[in-house]
Amino acid sequence: MIFVSAAAFGQNQKRYYVMFYNLENLFDTENDPNINDEEFLPNGAKRWTMEKYNRKQHNMARVIASVAADNRAFPAVIGVSEIENRRVLEDLVSQDAIASANYQIVHHDSPDLRGIDVAFLYRPDQFQKMGNAWHKVTVPDYPEFKTRDVVAMWGKIDGEMFGFVVGHMPSRRGGSLSSTRLRNAAAESIRFMADSLQKAFPGIKLAIMGDMNDNPTDRSLREIIGAGEKYRSQVREGEYYNPFLDMFNHGEGTCKYQDNWSLFDNIIVNYNLLDTGRLRLQPSTMNQRVSRKGERYYYGNIYNNKQFMIEQSGQYKGYPLRTFSGDNFQNGFSDHFPVFIILGE
Repeated sequence: MIFVSAAAFGQNQKRYYVMFYNLENLFDTENDPNINDEEFLPNGAKRWTMEKYNRKQHNMARVIASVAADNRAFPAVIGVSEIENRRVLEDLVSQDAIASANYQIVHHDSPDLRGIDVAFLYRPDQFQKMGNAWHKVTVPDYPEFKTRDVVAMWGKIDGEMFGFVVGHMPSRRGGSLSSTRLRNAAAESIRFMADSLQKAFPGIKLAIMGDMNDNPTDRSLREIIGAGEKYRSQVREGEYYNPFLDMFNHGEGTCKYQDNWSLFDNIIVNYNLLDTGRLRLQPSTMNQRVSRKGERYYYGNIYNNKQFMIEQSGQYKGYPLRTFSGDNFQNGFSDHFPVFIILGE
């Protein structure tokens, strides 16, 4: 068990960490008649008991605490996906390994048929929240479609105005091409929330994050959200930058399917977070490999350096160690690696 004291890192540090983590089916054990959660019940296919639930919570907190130990600070903001409700987050933030961070919760119940939502955890000593909102994802030619809503919050870090947007775009189930329009619609909602924050708070620094179920080179991220294939130095006012694009082009990923890496977990920033004010996007502390010509460093971090988070043998050796293999509980973590960015002077 890793225990980290938030006080031990000091309250006036000038480095802040923003993290995103797909928690992979963090369901409670109680039946909710309004959603399709039968798989994750004690008598369901996964035999989802309180013992397994408690182990899952312990493991999620272990990863967050490990990120904190490596960086000597708990992340100021954590976006999460694949959580059933607010209750599972309340149980998470009270875990011994991360309780000292005093994480607060921003959560909204989405209409997703499986009942999974996105949410934020934030440290009130580092991020002073001023407000939050949500936006429904709609597909014009598919009015009955239900998926995760987009959630946003805004406030101040070290006196500077920040906004955060988190989404979980529709999966590729049924094929990536046939589901593209669904992800494009979700990307439009994400962009709407980001643009709304920039209009409401001129000069705001933005971080857009989530499990996009698309790679940085796909149209949803490149054109609709607007994080085009540009070097950091080429981004101009009003534009967005994806620190994980260059990493993907060099074969890095956060999840694996049929032995191919995808980088679905992204944190995209706006120009204001690159070149204005005191707090700016900083180079990676983990992925130090020299980037493509024109960029000396990566600016995204994939947290994939812990053996306990990785399958060590068998067919899926090298994959993220997930909670279940089929319906067999293997006391893992998630089928996605978490990602984070660094803000500093």
